[in-house]
Amino acid sequence: MYQIANFTDNDDVKVIAQLGAFQVIEYQRDLSVTPDSAITAYYSAQMNVKKRQLVCRLDRSPVTIQAGSMQWMLGDVNATTGIKGVGDFLGKAVRGKATGESAIKPEYTGSGLLVLEPTYKYLILLDAAEWGGGVVLDDGLFLACESSLQHKAVMRSNLSSAVAGGEGLFNLSLNGRGVFCVESDCPQEELIEITLQDDVLKIDGNYAIAWSKSLSFTVERSGKSLIGSAASGEGLVNVYRGTGKVLMMPTAKMPNI
Repeated sequence: MYQIANFTDNDDVKVIAQLGAFQVIEYQRDLSVTPDSAITAYYSAQMNVKKRQLVCRLDRSPVTIQAGSMQWMLGDVNATTGIKGVGDFLGKAVRGKATGESAIKPEYTGSGLLVLEPTYKYLILLDAAEWGGGVVLDDGLFLACESSLQHKAVMRSNLSSAVAGGEGLFNLSLNGRGVFCVESDCPQEELIEITLQDDVLKIDGNYAIAWSKSLSFTVERSGKSLIGSAASGEGLVNVYRGTGKVLMMPTAKMPNI
């Protein structure tokens, strides 16, 4: 039996999202400042530069998290590697090498509370069921998911996606039913959701953070010819083709002005 005081009930802490086993909390102000940093902290809060944390309720579901992201845990919490045998370990090691994600993602079970490290990035909760049961994530965005979701490495539709686009050949996909959390450079309020029905989306740059596994992802010339691509000034674009959804950030990765 435990009780927690001055955490989510603190007037400086706000629960900004809740879905499945997860809560996203946001610190409205950074009170741990010095006279030299107070001005920066004040204007950071005004511009939504705030610390956020993911809280996991294990009594609702076991969760799998990115390695090294745990900050503290309370109550009946059991940590495992999530490895079910030698074959499973080898498969996860290969997938981790291919996708750039950690090979071992620890799994936490029990009925207690798990809190992850604070971050200035935006924590976005999504339901895999709304993506047709299979969603592909851009590299390095995965933070946590309910353990009912299966992890797989998805290969790009062609080699040009990796060679021409400067990207890896594989992405992490989450399959099944469950809620997951990604770390985004862009707030959810600014994310654009595009639904395709036997259609095509072309993006000049790595702005898509998640897309349906049913979509074909390639890197292609923006025009029908090399001359046309050069004339448009765009060159190569990321192409998502088929039926499914794409979640795109329009404002992040902008050059400093």
